Amino acid sequence: MSSSPVIRVAAGLLFRAGRLLIAQRLPDSHLGGLWEFPGGKLETGETHAECLVRELREELDVEVEALEQIAEARHAYPEKSVEIVFLRCRWLKNEPRPVQCANIAWVGRDELDRFPFPPADAGILDVLTRNERLWRSGPAGR
Repeated sequence: MSSSPVIRVAAGLLFRAGRLLIAQRLPDSHLGGLWEFPGGKLETGETHAECLVRELREELDVEVEALEQIAEARHAYPEKSVEIVFLRCRWLKNEPRPVQCANIAWVGRDELDRFPFPPADAGILDVLTRNERLWRSGPAGR
């Protein structure tokens, strides 16, 4: 069994008008150039929701409220393992812009397969393409 470090991550699902915000990783970063759901590593003592609010402010200059958890994933890469919690977010203010990422895009459900994502995102991509309800306004299940 690998003893690689486990990185705890919060990733945001920010929907607006039937579209979902995705971000492209910086070219010189781990998995550079791939697309992902914006977010980042938890700091010591931080909840997933707190992490997500902080990371989206830092990466995209956007203010969000973290809502309910939609999914979680675990994936082992050769150099490290990740545990990702995917949370739906509500946009509060500031238009997202690529501050600490290469690019951003608002995509529809039928467009997700046009973007290369890291292997760790396979499960959430399946959830997103199969569950039309997530793409509607408001928190899931309400």
